[in-house]
Amino acid sequence: MKNDFRHGVVNSSSQVADIDAGLRAYMLRIYNYMAVGLGLTGVVAYLVSSSPTLLNIFFGNQAIFWIAVLAPIGIVFYMSARIHNMSAAKAQSVFWIYAALNGISLASIFLVYTGTSIAKVFFITAGMFAAMSLYGYTTKRDLTGMGSFLSMGLIGLILASVANIFFASPGLSFVISIVGVLIFVGLTAYDTQKLKSIYLSGIESHGPEAVLKTSILGALSLYLDFLNLFLFLLRFLGDRR
Repeated sequence: MKNDFRHGVVNSSSQVADIDAGLRAYMLRIYNYMAVGLGLTGVVAYLVSSSPTLLNIFFGNQAIFWIAVLAPIGIVFYMSARIHNMSAAKAQSVFWIYAALNGISLASIFLVYTGTSIAKVFFITAGMFAAMSLYGYTTKRDLTGMGSFLSMGLIGLILASVANIFFASPGLSFVISIVGVLIFVGLTAYDTQKLKSIYLSGIESHGPEAVLKTSILGALSLYLDFLNLFLFLLRFLGDRR
């Protein structure tokens, strides 16, 4: 009887350890995809900004410019809707294409802001992102309600940003930047907890392919959180040329 009890405790402890190890590997894969995607975006942005020829191709032609700006948005919706029908290899390829296209549209930040301030804001963003992602991973508090509230706030932020294209108000732009930082700080914690919950709900039972595709989609959501947090911080912390 005692041996059976001890055997059950050992098995239970072993299962918990396996789940923890699998969760860590899953989250690490997500962070690695996100980091490589951000690196690819940064390299492409720098290369385009450093080449007069590429700048003329992508920014000198309005049609090509808008394709470069709008294509990443379309890819986000495409991946979100079709990820379950893709192979993992195709999902990876689409994610890398998305990251590279973002680099083209973001090349302008190297022309607007100094390299030093871009690096400074990047490291500030990395620190804030790491802190909030760690909070989302470790907290016992359910962040679902906060996520719903932030999602509604994001819609309002997008509408305000579009309106400010016509109003061009510096005051409104500053408020939008502050609100944008707060929203994406919160979404970083919410998305991290959500990704953890997806794994714990039993995604591994659907096979390695499903886990890999979920990891890529998770990397996309955290990539968006990091990138938007960086851009909003850059608006009021970056030094313009």
